[in-house]
Amino acid sequence: MVSSAWISKALTGILIAFTLAVFAHVTIIRPWYLRWGATDEELRMVLPGDQDIPPMSEVSTRAITIHAPADQIWPWLAQIGQERGGFYSYSWMENLFGADMANADYLLPQTEQLQVGDPVSYLRDGPSFTKAQVTLIEPGHVLSMKGWTFYLKPIDDQTTRLIVRYPFQVTSLGSKAYYYLNCEIQHFIMETGMMRGIKQRAEAGN
Repeated sequence: MVSSAWISKALTGILIAFTLAVFAHVTIIRPWYLRWGATDEELRMVLPGDQDIPPMSEVSTRAITIHAPADQIWPWLAQIGQERGGFYSYSWMENLFGADMANADYLLPQTEQLQVGDPVSYLRDGPSFTKAQVTLIEPGHVLSMKGWTFYLKPIDDQTTRLIVRYPFQVTSLGSKAYYYLNCEIQHFIMETGMMRGIKQRAEAGN
């Protein structure tokens, strides 16, 4: 028969392990993935599109070095969206949620003229809340959808930093639970996959 002392020790060990895991997540893991690849300077940068970040938002800033000029990267940004070139991430994961995503490995000339007001869809023929709207665009430089900003910062003639800032508004207990439990880590996985996908495609054009 298991003694009450053994059960007490086991529960104490579980509590300590859980507390350490939470502490590690809050102090090490979460700060790392919220700023994946970004320098301190890039975290502090005021980006075009920041004015559209909703109040009470959790914000991530991530960055990656792409060995290609900005004008070679831009066409891939200009065709993002489910009904365009896709999001260049993990289509098998996107399609678990019915996105019907196909990520293009080539440029689609008819989508290069993305404009303010254009929708960027996450799902094929999805309702309005599954579409982001372009709110700011500077060809070759900036694409922003209500604060979700893709910023191309040239380093030299053949090197560019892609900086991506993403806000998620958390104004209620329900939205906080959804964001922290069902969105934050998943978005990190998909967004960094997208950034790597853009890098791979742009560098292949060299």
